[in-house]
Amino acid sequence: MFRWIPIALVSASLVFPVLAEAQSTSNSVVTITDADIVGNTSFTSDNTYLLSGLVFVEDGETLTIEAGTVIKGRASGTSGDVAALIVARGGRIFADGTARNPIIFTAEADDVNDPNDILLTSPTASRGLWGGVIILGRASINTATGEGNIEGIDASTEPRGIYGGGRNPNDDDDSGVFRYVSIRHGGTDIGANNEINGLTMGGVGRGTTIEHVEVFYNQDDGFEWFGGTVNTRYLISAFAGDDAFDYDEGFRGEHQFWFSIQDPFLGDHAGEHDGGTDPEDGRPYASPTIMNATYIGRGASSTGDKANNALIFRDNAGGMYFNSVFTEFQGHVLSIEDLDPTRGAQDSKARLEAGDLAFRYNILGRFGAGSSPSDLGGDAHTAALLADASNMNRIADPMLQGISWNRNRGLDPRPGNNSPAWDASKLMEEPRGSRFFADVDYAGAFGTENWAANWSALANLGYFSTAPAPIPPELVEPGVDAPDGFSLAQNSPNPFGMTTNIKYAVSSTSHVLIEVYNLLGQRVATVVNDIRLPGNYAENWDAQHLSSGVYFYRFEATADGRTAYVYNRKMTLLK
Repeated sequence: MFRWIPIALVSASLVFPVLAEAQSTSNSVVTITDADIVGNTSFTSDNTYLLSGLVFVEDGETLTIEAGTVIKGRASGTSGDVAALIVARGGRIFADGTARNPIIFTAEADDVNDPNDILLTSPTASRGLWGGVIILGRASINTATGEGNIEGIDASTEPRGIYGGGRNPNDDDDSGVFRYVSIRHGGTDIGANNEINGLTMGGVGRGTTIEHVEVFYNQDDGFEWFGGTVNTRYLISAFAGDDAFDYDEGFRGEHQFWFSIQDPFLGDHAGEHDGGTDPEDGRPYASPTIMNATYIGRGASSTGDKANNALIFRDNAGGMYFNSVFTEFQGHVLSIEDLDPTRGAQDSKARLEAGDLAFRYNILGRFGAGSSPSDLGGDAHTAALLADASNMNRIADPMLQGISWNRNRGLDPRPGNNSPAWDASKLMEEPRGSRFFADVDYAGAFGTENWAANWSALANLGYFSTAPAPIPPELVEPGVDAPDGFSLAQNSPNPFGMTTNIKYAVSSTSHVLIEVYNLLGQRVATVVNDIRLPGNYAENWDAQHLSSGVYFYRFEATADGRTAYVYNRKMTLLK
């Protein structure tokens, strides 16, 4: 993996987020009812769509949403009607936004171009203003019948809320694409234990793409999974009224780069992980693998009537957390249910003992419960897990660049220059045989790049910092001075939308190699790999296969069998 970045280049470059483009205020408002989704339906960015009531994408139907589109949920009336979008089993959604043009689901009252319209009211008044988004599929769940009725929808009157594959599940089920989407101010409570989460997934299969999704100021949980096998990455739960990430009913899959920050007054657990409901010993057991999470609680010294532990495992749930960062929780880092075995109870301690629950290579920061394994575990078996040196968990300040719960641009969840998150010797490699996980050399959801900085509500509403990118110590090596006649110019244009020009010069016959790397240190393109005679050159590079972001291009000239010149420059791709 390429790991060489000249310190002079990085330290001199301030990285400011390129925010999502403003939505047009002149868009026509199109009201959408359940009857309006028929066959193949498209939402386009030149309209604003207002959901009225429960709107279903039924079996055999497809909803395509153009990047940059805003969809709003009508406020609940006196009749209790809830606005929500539900992709039923067999239906498909293609909501494929971009960093410059995310798709936004929000409340009817939210002017997405005015950051002060809703959030100036009280925190509780900023939540539960509409329903949310629900995606249902035919993958396996662990109920007795292999099916369930999704919470938030009355099963007695609405059969389209059924999820799971029954006796013949399809774990490769494909419900479409949900990418670069921000879901804001939802979570209407329609009854006791019958809430709508920001994004609810029931029996969703691994053929579905879920990545770069934010849930912001939701009344209930940010994300909740009821079984299923879908893989996810780049998820944000910000200021949920309950839990950030909640799973039940045999949820599995592979997951990377999850970030949560909890409300300083209302937040409960960052992860509430349950196994089975009926029965609790149902198969498959819940056992997702989660790597590179960063969970920030509501503050180690905060007060409130909720436990605010980082993680809780109950009801026979398993799960794996590796290479993650947990900090600023009022309670413990970990609670693993241990019930009386003589009464036939099912608990998550059994999953720990069976190897279906693991917690390794993680960094544990500030907790109100204390700073020792016995404090952070809260009971004997979790304290023993945390104290076991072979699990490689560290109790240490993660040294994030900034933690703030306010709109003061003080939040920067990237590890600072000297953070223990950069210690590659204390990281677990991605699970053998997996093709999903990115190979990164840091703990937590972020490295040098804030992948949420361009498109999320946290960015556009003034939470995220605009500080320079951190420089991990092991990345920094001295630059190589350019000999006479060797040079590498800044690409032009920069930023660029699709193609850019890279100019360079060599003063003697040289082998020239120009390669492009992303901020994870992964090579993504080779621009030149050839012999060049003395002279000036220009290469026109086409980046159409890459997504928007910051990249480095590395120039290496080798003459007479030795490296004459090596240098890096940074460029920004904005599509």
